[in-house]
Amino acid sequence: MVPISVALVDDHPLMLAGVVNLFETNSEFSVVAKGASADDALQISRQLRPDVMVLDLYMPGNVFEVISEIGANPGGTKVVAFTAMTGSDYAVRALHAGAKGYVLKGSSADELVEGVRAAHSGETYITPAFAIKVIEALRIASLRKRAAGPIKLSIREEQIVSLLLRGRTNREIAIGLGIGEKTVKNYMTILMQKLHARNRLEVLIAAQKLEVASRDERESVSRH
Repeated sequence: MVPISVALVDDHPLMLAGVVNLFETNSEFSVVAKGASADDALQISRQLRPDVMVLDLYMPGNVFEVISEIGANPGGTKVVAFTAMTGSDYAVRALHAGAKGYVLKGSSADELVEGVRAAHSGETYITPAFAIKVIEALRIASLRKRAAGPIKLSIREEQIVSLLLRGRTNREIAIGLGIGEKTVKNYMTILMQKLHARNRLEVLIAAQKLEVASRDERESVSRH
């Protein structure tokens, strides 16, 4: 059987060493890379495409954005968040960003291994003792989403969406609008929240739906 390739990213050296040892001593897995930041996670996913990436949520860089970017590739690397953050809001945010697992650092080694197995199989895994709390938070988030009114974008957000629909990269958008690339990334995070999207691809799909709805509304008005 081909081992499950795993990458491990955590900025706490002792924690990282322990997790690396856990998977290196299990023949079911092959540790292909390790890192200590969100940027490391992104580079590893792009260059090595491991089956599963286990990463901490609290480390240098925009981890949630990285989870979204990694998850934007269907059939690619699955992400398991391994974190000390016990707030259900963090779990909801990570899962909405595209994580397939949320394992607390107080969990047993068996639970982390099970989380990686589940993610590799395409299933979602949450630390059992924490799962009920997260499921309830997800239910509430879903109800809020349904109750939300029409989505309204600012002028700048509409400009960015327009350029996204033309296939522009963040860098090209920044140059075209005369703003910093970091500012574009911040707007992308806001757009993901407003459009209930987990990654760039879902932002594009939601933006296309908005454009069609807006066009239909304009045509309806013109007919009357």
